[in-house]
Amino acid sequence: MYGNALRFRRQRALPAWAGVRVWVAGCLGRFFVFQELQDRLEGTLRNLRGNARLSEENMTDAMREIRRALLAADVEVSVAKSFVASVKDRALGEDVLKSLSPGQQVVKVVHEELVALLGHSAQDLDLQGDPPSVVLVMGLQGSGKTTFSAKLALYLKEKGRRPMLAACDLQRPAAIDQLEVLAESIGLPVYTQRGTEDVVAVAKAARQAARDQLCDVLIVDTAGRLQIDESLMEQLSELEAAIKPSEKLLVLDAMTGQEAVSIASTFNDRIGVTGSVLTKLDGDARGGAALSLVHITGKPIKFAGVGEKVTDLELFHPDRVAGRILGMGDMMSLIEKAQENVDEEQAAEMEAKFRRAEFTFEDFLDQLRQVKKMGSLKSIMGMLPGMNPKMLKQVNVDDKQLSRTEAIICSMTPHERRRPEILNGRRRKRIANGSGTHVADVNRLLKQYKDMKKMMKTLSKPGALDRFGKGLFPGM
Repeated sequence: MYGNALRFRRQRALPAWAGVRVWVAGCLGRFFVFQELQDRLEGTLRNLRGNARLSEENMTDAMREIRRALLAADVEVSVAKSFVASVKDRALGEDVLKSLSPGQQVVKVVHEELVALLGHSAQDLDLQGDPPSVVLVMGLQGSGKTTFSAKLALYLKEKGRRPMLAACDLQRPAAIDQLEVLAESIGLPVYTQRGTEDVVAVAKAARQAARDQLCDVLIVDTAGRLQIDESLMEQLSELEAAIKPSEKLLVLDAMTGQEAVSIASTFNDRIGVTGSVLTKLDGDARGGAALSLVHITGKPIKFAGVGEKVTDLELFHPDRVAGRILGMGDMMSLIEKAQENVDEEQAAEMEAKFRRAEFTFEDFLDQLRQVKKMGSLKSIMGMLPGMNPKMLKQVNVDDKQLSRTEAIICSMTPHERRRPEILNGRRRKRIANGSGTHVADVNRLLKQYKDMKKMMKTLSKPGALDRFGKGLFPGM
């Protein structure tokens, strides 16, 4: 993993937004759906790493704490017991006990068992067969099916596919309108029929429309209920039999907790899901659903929703999620986001300015906009290793901070952006009025900018920037 990180840093994409990263770190704390679980596991494993030798006694104590942490995170009881038993058996094995650092070996075992619990490896959609391949999107009302359908359509479009959306939620008021608005925002076609309750007929017509328009994937958004009922299952069964989807994805709200496992089991028994999708993984849920789903249902988690924007969808990588749970960060996902959104020529130019300590507010504005493309600040900070959640827990995570900072910089004249030292009290008041903020906000940004300039002078010394890069990627 870190080898890829090192190659990326050598490609010079990282320093382009390194200054903004420092500013972001000064404004935010770490925020991740498994935060409470991470804190408790981190403390338990830290104690184990402090032991020179492992014994049955200290392992029993540690496993008891891990089991409590999992149960507190709303992990299903049988899953928690099975996980702890497997970790204990492996941790007390001969290879671990005879290693030079048994505590570190236990961390490795816990990581590997978490990866196995979450599904071993990432699994993308299986869209083989004659086009259009059909993806049936199911779930209860309020789980985020319609938004996920649009996110998935954009995800496929960016991979070179030609998806079409089908509005088959004919019960929820404004469901069709919502899907039309989302489809327009991502520039993709959507098939709709109003004034009918025949979901099967609409789905069949949508499939024919997809063929006519040479679309190779049809994403069918279906109706949900506030709870599972017979009419919902009957409708989905008829729809599934009529359109024979390649993928049957169940959308689950991560905030649901253990109930999500019960819902998934019911849908799987009646419809036969091929994979699940967890939405609101950027929220403050305890995360038990993700850690229980695969074990209970036997079906993989394929995607994770990590924000409200149509771009906030990620392929679910068990190894990366396990790393984040254990405080190792998720550098590969962060690197991929940066590679997608950072312009390499601009990055090279920015690195040269960074080395000369010539970073202006105009440069800062360019980098802010690139960071915004990478997704929410919550998700970005959650991928960074080494962030101490206990130190930053009380700091508010405000995704609007980037927009406020952008507004302040845009309210400056070009000359002021290049020469911020001329910003006297009268100019600062004008900038605050123009950006809809307060003078204190402008002063705070100027102080952060001065701090960055000081840091850049330090980093302009030979070899300092490389050491800073290693600080961003510990372990390289």
